[in-house]
Order: sequence, then structure tokens, then C-alpha cells
Amino acid sequence: MIETELQASALVLVGHGATDHADSAATVRQHAAELRRRGVFREVVEAFWKVEPKLDGVWSRVTAARVFVVPLFVSEGYFTGEAIPVALGLRQAGAEGFGRVQELGGRWVHYCQPVGTHERMTEVILARAAEVVKRHPFPCAPKPEATALFIAGHGTERNSNSRTSVERQVELIRRRNLYAEVHAVFMEEAPRIGEVYTLATARNAVVVPFFMSDGLHVLEDIPVLLGEAKNVVKARLEQGRPTWRNPTERRGRRVWYSGSVGPEPSLAEVILERVREAASA
Repeated sequence: MIETELQASALVLVGHGATDHADSAATVRQHAAELRRRGVFREVVEAFWKVEPKLDGVWSRVTAARVFVVPLFVSEGYFTGEAIPVALGLRQAGAEGFGRVQELGGRWVHYCQPVGTHERMTEVILARAAEVVKRHPFPCAPKPEATALFIAGHGTERNSNSRTSVERQVELIRRRNLYAEVHAVFMEEAPRIGEVYTLATARNAVVVPFFMSDGLHVLEDIPVLLGEAKNVVKARLEQGRPTWRNPTERRGRRVWYSGSVGPEPSLAEVILERVREAASA
């Protein structure tokens, strides 16, 4: 029944986007294209906070009478709880809250939870961690039980929810007893990303950035925080090369650094899970 309803509905995938990195919208477009190919929805539309096509014009591009909006964000914070709902007309600026199902302009809009807080993100993170080691096994691919896994998030003292989804994934992965140790590290909160070398007890470490796109933070900031020289990172980026060499030996550790979780193909399944949850509710 739900699948039949979805075929008559629209999906709006919302991303942040960034004017200083052309590829910042690539993740949203990748998954929108995949879900169009599957024919799950009547229509699939992308919308962004920072780049075109922007959120404030999204309703002119949707024709279905029922719409599911899925934010491709890692946490429930300012953007997913306030900025995006206000831009879509689902919430009044400054209001205490808003309804996640509303009739708006003659259509029913279901505003879904962000993908990053879904428990299936565990599989996405593990896939990213396994892939980078498999692709760069030199001198040999370490086993997970001999490796420390780090999930790197942004973090901000302005919103405690920024770190919650990262810490939740650390907890879920620890329960599986796959890796020797699992830690959360952050750009703007303790423990910091640069503490990877002192937090790890295993010689091998894999760092997975819990971000939705390979933008400024993933390509430039985190490699520098891990100890790579800023001028080296800039030069590699200008040359179209990876900004971190896998693996890199530093301070007694051998460190692999993956791409962001957003482009992982299985994220499309997480998007569908968020829509099915909203449709069932």
C-alpha cells in the first residue's frame, strides 16, 4: 500500500550546498538521480539552502498532491529544525515548533527526519571504512579488530544536537565488537580531530567524516587537523589529487581517511526508510 502511494507522490531532497565548492551539491543530485531511475516516486526534486535551485522556489517545481521532504543533513539542528521548515513555509520564524505533516498550498507535505540520525547510517559508515582500506591496502589491509575507527563530526557548542548523531553511531558500532576501538572526534568540540593520535591505542586508524558532501571541511579542514600541511592540501586540491594520502604514517599511527558518508550508494535506502516512516505515521 505504501509503495503504491509513493508512486503518486513527490520527493524533495534538501541539501545545504556551498558556493565555495562546486561539488557540494553532488551528493543530493546523485541520490535524486538514483531514486528517479528506480521510479519509486512520481517526481524527485532537489533543493538547496545555499545554491540553485533554492528552497524558496521549490513548490513551483512540484506538481504532486503529496510531498515528502527529506533533509540530507547529519543531525537535527538549526537547519533541519528551523531554517529549512521556515524556508518551506512549514514554520513561522521564531515559533516554538511546527507540524511535520501539513496542508500547504493545496498539497500535503510530510517533513521527514534527517537521514543522519537514522540507525541504518551505521551500515553507511562501516561501508565507507571498509572501502578505503580495501582500495588502499599498502603495506597490507589491517583487520578491523586491529584498527581504531574514528567518526569525525563538525560539532558546535551552539547546538548540542550537532554531536548527538555521531555519538549515537559510535555507540551502535561499539556494540558490534568489529573494531578494536571506536571514537567520536569533532572539528569544534572536544575531543578534537587532532587527538586521533593520542586517543587511539591501535597502530592502525580509519577516520570517516560524518558529513553529507566532500566540501570544504572534508577536503581541506580535516586533513589539516589530522596534521597535513595546509599548503600541501591546497596544492593537491588544485591539482585534482586526493588531499590525504592513504595510508599516511604519522606519530606512530597508520591513518586511512575516507570520503564523506553522503555519496555512499546505500544512503538511498536510508532516504527511502525516512519516507516510509513518515508515510506510515
